[in-house]
Amino acid sequence: MNVGIVCEYNPLHLGHKKQLAAIRRRFGPETGIVCAMSGNFVQRGAPAMFDKTLRAAAAVKCGADLVVELPLNVCLSSAEGYAAGAVAVLEKLCGAICFGCETGDAQALMAAARALLSGEFPPLLKEELARGSSFPAARQRALEKMSLPAEILRRPNDILAVEYCKAILSQGLGLEIFPIRRQGDYHAGTADPQNPSATAVRELLRTGRDWKRFVPPEAAAILEGAPIHTLEAGERAILYRLRTMTEAELQSLPYGGEGLWRKLLHAREEENTLEDILTAVKSKRYTRTRLDRMVLCALLGLSRERMEAGAPWARVLAFNDRGRAILRGARDREFFPNAGQSLPGPQGDLERRAGDVYGLFAETRPEPPGAERRRRVYYQTKGERPLL
Repeated sequence: MNVGIVCEYNPLHLGHKKQLAAIRRRFGPETGIVCAMSGNFVQRGAPAMFDKTLRAAAAVKCGADLVVELPLNVCLSSAEGYAAGAVAVLEKLCGAICFGCETGDAQALMAAARALLSGEFPPLLKEELARGSSFPAARQRALEKMSLPAEILRRPNDILAVEYCKAILSQGLGLEIFPIRRQGDYHAGTADPQNPSATAVRELLRTGRDWKRFVPPEAAAILEGAPIHTLEAGERAILYRLRTMTEAELQSLPYGGEGLWRKLLHAREEENTLEDILTAVKSKRYTRTRLDRMVLCALLGLSRERMEAGAPWARVLAFNDRGRAILRGARDREFFPNAGQSLPGPQGDLERRAGDVYGLFAETRPEPPGAERRRRVYYQTKGERPLL
């Protein structure tokens, strides 16, 4: 059986390698591991710290067999859309999905997912939203009214885990779930030597401190010295885009409903910096990540219509011999074009544009456009060292 992982590897750290090892212990040494990975922009609404080809190569060096890239409209979706798109991709290659979460209880996760999909839930959610609660808080209170523990929707990895379960149920898929109880704090600012958070490792990288002891040596060898990308480095590009957008363009943005786009319009005309704009728009009703994703959609030209279009493909970024065999056995091989392959239509234009814009987030100096055309699949043969 092949087992799928939805990931960002931003960057891949020791906890991620533990997950890869746990899958092989649970399903056997011959199990194929397929990663559906975010590309150069990640779900929290920011550029990935390292280029996607490097992150994919690091994943294969650390135990994955095949890494495919989730399309941009999936990567920048809400937790629900992100999970639905990723699960739909992995189902084409895998019989099970593994994820880390705080609960680690498959039955509890599935019970919460069924409750959220039930007919009883929507009116309860609407009632809580009418009281002015943010969507996450309203969802928790609605679940409590159904006599289910809302604690499962208070922790970030549990929330995503429930969304994976919802996607499996709503799409009628036969995927087995293998939750692993996550050790450590997802948002910890200080890196735990045994269970570091990606947040803490990114902070070490950003501030030039020692990060390599929290990352597998195989990954560190690939990432060391590679250009770092941060939101701050591309701030002026974002500000230019926000200041020059028409009202119609702002109104068509994903996440801009309930008049949020209009708040963004007013804030861009008053504030100097991106942080000031987001602070002016923020309220208890809207999460900060929603605003971050909305602004990134503005920069990249990702409309609400394109956001809702689903995954038309998942590009192949890296594989080894076992991963290549998995691809050959895929029932829909055309769904998995290779990196560097020309992609048609509005989605192809969007992906090329995003690839060019990503270079503006490099900390040292802007990178040249055309990265998507030059990109090639990383192929690891036995005993081969990465040539990157």
